[in-house]
Formats: sequence, C-alpha cells, structure tokens
Amino acid sequence: MDELKIPFNKPFVVGKELYYIAQAVIQGHLAGDGVFTKMCHEWLEGQLGCRKALLTHSCTAALEMAAILLDIKPGDEVIMPSFTFVSTANAFVLRGGVPVFVDIRQDTLNIDEGRVEAAITDRTKAIVPVHYAGVPCAMEKINSLASRYNLWVVEDAAQSLFSKYKEQYLGTIGNLGCLSFHETKNVISGEGGALLINDQEFIERAEIIRQKGTNRQQFLRGETDKYTWVDIGSSFLPSELIGAFLYAQLEQTDRIMATRRKSFERYRELLHPLEESGLIRLPFVGNNCMCNGHIFYILTRSLYERTRLIDYLQGRGILGVFHYVPLHSSAAGRKYGRVSETMHVTNHVSERLLRLPMYYELAEDEIKWVADAITKFYMGKSDTAAYSPAVRNQQKPFSQTAAD
Repeated sequence: MDELKIPFNKPFVVGKELYYIAQAVIQGHLAGDGVFTKMCHEWLEGQLGCRKALLTHSCTAALEMAAILLDIKPGDEVIMPSFTFVSTANAFVLRGGVPVFVDIRQDTLNIDEGRVEAAITDRTKAIVPVHYAGVPCAMEKINSLASRYNLWVVEDAAQSLFSKYKEQYLGTIGNLGCLSFHETKNVISGEGGALLINDQEFIERAEIIRQKGTNRQQFLRGETDKYTWVDIGSSFLPSELIGAFLYAQLEQTDRIMATRRKSFERYRELLHPLEESGLIRLPFVGNNCMCNGHIFYILTRSLYERTRLIDYLQGRGILGVFHYVPLHSSAAGRKYGRVSETMHVTNHVSERLLRLPMYYELAEDEIKWVADAITKFYMGKSDTAAYSPAVRNQQKPFSQTAAD
C-alpha cells in the first residue's frame, strides 16, 4: 500500500459511452439536439419529474439561461450563499444583477433559511439555494418565503442529481433547476449541464434562448415555415457527443448512485470515532432528506490543522482538497455584490473544510487507506513532526470551536 496513489477525482466509463459516441458519428449529426440529446431530455423528464429538461454545455450555461428567463435587470437583487462556485453569482451579475450573500447553516453548510428574509428588499428578484455536497436546502421554508414576497426560486443543483428533499428530487422544487455533468460529478459527460424547467411559462422562451435567440425549435417541429432571431440568447446547447456519452451514464445511474452512497457511508463508518472524540466533524444529512453521496468532507478544528492534514495526506499519496473561497471575500464579490448581516459561519467553514477522494471507481482498500491515514494523523501515530502532540493538545474539541 505504500505506493498507492489516490487522486481526488477520476473520470470513468461505466457502460456504452464510447459505443454511443461512435453511433453519433455514424449517424452524421454531431451538432446539438440530435437523437442522444433528445433521449437525455426524455430520460431526465421521466425520472426526475420536471416539465422540461434541456441539456446545456455546462451548469454555468443553465444558470445564465435562468437569469435571462427571470429577466434580471441592472440593480435587481438575487439572494444566494457566498459559499458556492463563482458561476452561481456570475450568471446574474452578467445581467446587471446584484448578488446578496447570506450566511450558511452550521449543520448542512447550505444557505441559512432563517436569515433569508432579512436579506429581502424591494429590489429582490430571486432566491438561489445551492444544495452543497448534494445535501438538500430547507426548500419548504425557502419556497414559502418566495411565495410571500413574489420571488423566483432557482435551485443550483450542480452537485445534487438524485438527492431528494421530502421525496422530491432537487432541481424540481423551485421554478428552475440547474444540473452539472462535469467530470467531478456523480454522473458525467466531461463538461455538460441541464436546465430543469418546472413552470410551463418558461419552456417556449427557454428553447429560444438556448438556440441563440432564434425560434429554430419551432421550425424543426413544423410550427413555422422559417426560423429567425426573436429574442436574446446564445449557443447554450452541447454537441451530440456530450449527449451520447451522458445517455450511457444515465442508463447506469442506479449502479453509479449505489456505489457513491456506499463509499460515502464507508467513510462515515470509519471516521465516526474521530467525530465522537470531537476531533473532526462529518457531513450532516437531515431528516426527510436523501443525499446522493457526491462529496465526503471533514471539518477540522482550524486552518492550521487542515493545512497540516493536507500535507500529511499528500505525503501518503492521497489528494485531499479544500473548497470555495467565499465569494463575498473575493475582489469581484466585493465589487458586484453585497453582504446581508454577518458571514461568520461561512468564513469559519471555508477555512476548515477538507474534501476527501470520491469517485465511482474508488475501492474499499483506498477508502480504508484514506481513513487510516486521517486516524493516524489525529491519534499522534504519524511519522511527521508537522503536527506534534504539543500542538494537538492546544486544540480545543471540535464542539468548542463551532461557529455561532
């Protein structure tokens, strides 16, 4: 095991990906919206229960389409967490919108629904909950607030395919949902994403926006004798090669999801003693929620501890990585957005979160290798002086360092 190298992520082939790509080439249709893309649309609509699914070249593209569909104008405010990827904010900033950053919860690391109402002003147009690590946000409360204040809800479900909140798939609960099939996700196509449309009123315009602002889909259905420019838009659709690869993965989702969840639970089982000892904290999944096992992270007690642990793991061939630098603390975040109240939890979490290797082909012995290394680090059995018993004894138990 000394020579074992465990990357953070590893793209994979699970079924007929290469065969379907060859079929797309043979059929002579490599541009967007061919047979495989349409099959993906039908599969997502049938499995998830959304009114319409449209493949895009990325989740970023899906978010940008959502911003156009909501008719975001300069000065419109959009409430979202700061602990998210830049695309969540960029999509709305590109339309002149103002991200309003709200702190996250300590348990789920999702937007704190109890702080959303304080962020609402007469300029607020939408709420964008981000389901971090595939763990559902409190959608019932968020949708209730949106209904009361006449706001739209766009779910950033990039990490959340097949996670559920009260038996409903994430991405199908708000007005719009955005998925990612990036190579780091559970179901992949290299790049790729999808816009899930849950309100009938958005479907026709979404098709137009996705096709560069033309009514080409209506033309292809025989609803008009020619197509032309009718709205703003861009080239948001992916190539047919993306659809072909993705459809092969969608066919194997039961197998993929079972494997991810098994790895997630194995990590939890092996690392639970460290959590019980107050040395680390593991992911939290609430009642009435089902998580897809997308990310397995630990929360250390300090930035110093995380830095030493990353170095220690790397020395054993294990790549563990931190995650987002909060958007509110970035140069662009300060320029284009604003903060609602304090960001205490966000700041604290971003310094301590460490993501462990997680991918479809991750083996049992690799999971154990990672967990054993983390355990040795905390139990003082490592062969490094970087984290000595003297330093360990200065750390407080995790429960005493949690953010308020």
